[in-house]
Amino acid sequence: MARKINPLGFRLGTNQNHHSVWFEQPKNYCKGLQEDKRIRDCIKNFIDNRRKKSEPMKNLITRIQIEKSIKKQIHLTTVIIFMGFQELFEEKPKKRGKKEDELRHIKEFSELKVNVEKALDPNLRRNRELKVVISKIFNPFGDPNILAELLAHLLKTRIPFRKAMRRVIELSKKADIKGVKVQIAGRIDGRDIARVECLLQGRVPLHTIRAKIDFCSTRVQMRFGVLGIKIWIFSDPDRQFEK
Repeated sequence: MARKINPLGFRLGTNQNHHSVWFEQPKNYCKGLQEDKRIRDCIKNFIDNRRKKSEPMKNLITRIQIEKSIKKQIHLTTVIIFMGFQELFEEKPKKRGKKEDELRHIKEFSELKVNVEKALDPNLRRNRELKVVISKIFNPFGDPNILAELLAHLLKTRIPFRKAMRRVIELSKKADIKGVKVQIAGRIDGRDIARVECLLQGRVPLHTIRAKIDFCSTRVQMRFGVLGIKIWIFSDPDRQFEK
């Protein structure tokens, strides 16, 4: 039996960083984890509810980073939301007839901040201050989370799975990556026996710790059952995808 490990956790401390950056007393550590879970669920639900059904590939969340620090006896909580194909909360230039859009974006951002404040644990810390930052992904097709969402959308629209996998690989080439691996598992095409299908383009050295590997694992609900999607991306560690 093969021993598999998450490639992100395998590279922590080398070229991967934690998504939650903070220190806490041992007795409050569980409360801190639960608070992070509530914050992430709150943000994902808020953005999913405002995503248009006609545009499922807009406003996709790739990562939510939570940083907690203390400055002048004030406990600062910084929430950084990395998004691809962002339209919500976007600061548009002032043009004639665009004032209503600017007010709507400001109102949506204020509602998001209020919802995140409700998710904070009032018993964990006092004198807390919240800061929410929206960061736009510079090259969205180089992120495995966005590619996984795209593949799930193509499968839901009943596009043949091999064609959908090749489409995802072709789009990933726009990001100037070194390799990509796409895997689908489950009752593919409604077959009675589950199987695993995989496509590889380029190099994906999973055993090399120095290699910059991005990984995403998700599920998609189909009419005949659940399909599992996994995507590995081997990128240049010196290249920055986020701006």
